[in-house]
Amino acid sequence: MTPITSGSCLCGTVKFQISGDFEGFFLCHCKRCRKDTGSAHAANLFSSTATVDWLSGIDSIQTYRLPETRHQKSFCIKCGSALPSVQSEGSLLVVPAGSIDGVIDTPPSAHICFASRAAWYEGLEDIPKLDGLPG
Repeated sequence: MTPITSGSCLCGTVKFQISGDFEGFFLCHCKRCRKDTGSAHAANLFSSTATVDWLSGIDSIQTYRLPETRHQKSFCIKCGSALPSVQSEGSLLVVPAGSIDGVIDTPPSAHICFASRAAWYEGLEDIPKLDGLPG
């Protein structure tokens, strides 16, 4: 049976289903991924065999490709949430982990481009962890 994974954007305009397995789950620390996520790293699932079916909001999806690179990002034009994109001339599906609505049952495979990580990334495991907002 083919696994089905559901996801959506923050505002709920775009909804999708992924049919198939993911071959990798990577946390990318390259400068481009840090810029387009505004965070320490991107967290993306990768598949060369899975397909995406857009259930709603297809007209609200925009894709930006950084010229002269293979870096691209799809997002909802209403809320800005990162969305799946088909890359490498159709041979690779890249799915932002945060766009998945359910539990991802596999841990990340690796940190990639780790030498490019943000200087402030060091020691994050030692800072306080809160279950909610700071008081």
